[in-house]
Amino acid sequence: MSRQLLLLLAFLACSTLPLHAQGSAGSSGKLEPRFLVDMPTAGMVDKGSYAADIDFYGGGGVLLAFSVGILDRLTAGLSYGGSKLIGGGTPEMNDAPGVSVKVRLLEEGMFLPALAIGFDTQGHDGYIKSLDRYVIKSPGFFAVVSKNYALLGFLSLHGGVNYALERADGDRNVNAYVGAEKTVGPFVSVLLEYNAGLNDNSGNAVGKGRGYVNAAARISLGGGFTLGVNFKDLTKNGSDVEAADRTVHIEYSRPF
Repeated sequence: MSRQLLLLLAFLACSTLPLHAQGSAGSSGKLEPRFLVDMPTAGMVDKGSYAADIDFYGGGGVLLAFSVGILDRLTAGLSYGGSKLIGGGTPEMNDAPGVSVKVRLLEEGMFLPALAIGFDTQGHDGYIKSLDRYVIKSPGFFAVVSKNYALLGFLSLHGGVNYALERADGDRNVNAYVGAEKTVGPFVSVLLEYNAGLNDNSGNAVGKGRGYVNAAARISLGGGFTLGVNFKDLTKNGSDVEAADRTVHIEYSRPF
C-alpha cells in the first residue's frame, strides 16, 4: 500500500470527523465490529441494514464485499476482488466470488459471551492460482465467541476455531485464532489478532509455523463510515514475496 494513499486517507479522516461519529470504532461506535483483521467476530449486520467493505492490499489489490442483515441473528454476504487492479500490469482476479453466512446462536449476557457460527470462503491478500488458495486462507467453517467489558471505554475479547476449504496445499488441519479490540476515546479503536495458521504450516504452505500476528487501528468517520489501517504479519510468518504488510479497510453500513 502506497504511503501517499495512506496519507490521503488519514487526511480525509481528520478533516471529516464529526462531533458524533457513527461507525464501528471507538466507545461511541454504534455498529458491531464484524471482523478483527482477517478473522470474523460474533458481530452482525443489523437486521434490515447492509454493509459494504473495501480492502486495498499490496500489489494493487482490491477486495469488495457486500453483507446484509437478514434477521437479528442472520447475516449473509458476497465478495469479489483481485490483484493488480490499481497500477500497472494485467489484473489477476480471484478464482471465484466469496460467500459468507453467519448465525448468532447466543446473545452476549452478563457472564456469557456471544456465540456465532458461520461459513466464509473469502480469503485475503490475493489468490495464488498455482496453489489454489489465498495468501491468507479463508475462514471456511467457523465458530467464534465475543465478550465486551467496560474498561476505560470498552475492551472486547474474541476467540474462534475454523476449518478452511482451501486444502490443495495438503494442509487440512483445524485452525484457531484469538483477538482483542480496545477503544481509545469515542471514535478510535485498536486491535490485535493472532491467527495460529495451523492449517498453513505443512505441504505447500505459505506460513512458516509461527502464526500470523496482525494489528489494526480504526476510526469512525460518521454517517456509517469506518476507516481502518491494518499492519499485517508482524512476525513475518508468511513468504517474503507473498506476505502483505499494510492494508487499508473502508467500511460503510446503513439501513435500507
